[in-house]
Amino acid sequence: MTRTLIIAEAGVNHSGSLETALALVDAAADAGADIVKFQTFNANSLAGRSARKADYQQRTTDVAESQRAMLKRLELPHSAHPPLIAHAKERRIEFLSTPFDHQSLNYLLTLGLPRIKIGSGDLTNAPLLHAIASADMPLILSTGMATLIEVEEALGVLAHGYSRSNTPPGVAAFRAAWRDAEARALLSERVSLLHCTTEYPCPPEDVNLDAMQTMRTAFRLPVGYSDHTDGIEISLAAVAMGASIIEKHLTLDRNAEGPDHAASLEPGDLKRMVSAIRRIEQARGDGIKTPRNSEIKNIDIARKSIVAARSLKSGEVLRPEDLTCKRPGSGRPPIEYWSLLGTTTTRPFDEEDPL
Repeated sequence: MTRTLIIAEAGVNHSGSLETALALVDAAADAGADIVKFQTFNANSLAGRSARKADYQQRTTDVAESQRAMLKRLELPHSAHPPLIAHAKERRIEFLSTPFDHQSLNYLLTLGLPRIKIGSGDLTNAPLLHAIASADMPLILSTGMATLIEVEEALGVLAHGYSRSNTPPGVAAFRAAWRDAEARALLSERVSLLHCTTEYPCPPEDVNLDAMQTMRTAFRLPVGYSDHTDGIEISLAAVAMGASIIEKHLTLDRNAEGPDHAASLEPGDLKRMVSAIRRIEQARGDGIKTPRNSEIKNIDIARKSIVAARSLKSGEVLRPEDLTCKRPGSGRPPIEYWSLLGTTTTRPFDEEDPL
């Protein structure tokens, strides 16, 4: 049974409060998630003065507030990271964060995290991706808004960084790294992709879950799903389709003020999602088509055997009207029906006697 890695995306739903961030760690752990993820950024490094808010951010925050000002309110200060990491360790859940700038990445690299997560907005941020790969950090990469070609370009950047190539970074070097089988092999050990639609909440008709298989086939990497839809149904469908990772936003209150609360799950819903995913994992099985232990006892009961359709004397030549198939299945299997036609009985049979 393949276990799905479940990421509870606390993101910026702490609204700058360490107390709330710690409560989100507890909620993720209580729900049974494997990872609780935050976002690490410097608002001035992330957004320029002219950067406007997305429509969903306009709906859920002060319209007059700039994107940079909004982000400034939502920063998770460096001082908050050690207590969050310590608390996550106590609760036996992995702490993860997404850096949005080089300063934040460099800080996260000092914390001993087992991996880094990069959001869809930085899929084309080649310098940031290259820095992660050059540090030899395992990476989960979201692919919202991207074409297959753009994902391939990002993987070329990572392949070059992971391979520690002596060739200076650049478009030609990245393409050469992607063509290098050894460099691509490094990706399979370090990189997972997340299919994603960058809209909050995402309309079901824009989910396109089949794109997971497209990327899995194209890149031969683990592929999961970062879910921005309402509810848990689409995440469950993604697991049934083989998603190796599920990422879902978590909030303590969907009605709270902030850009991501409305597209998040509250703790009870996250717990139900985790429980359902674990059941789906069991249901997916190993893919080998063979009788399962629980059904073997029913084989003889449900299947049929060849029996006499009427009383037969010894020495009779068997014709179609002499044979039929009835339960139980403990006798001669029905596939041998035709091989019995034209043969001669060697003893008498009562009606329904197995042949």
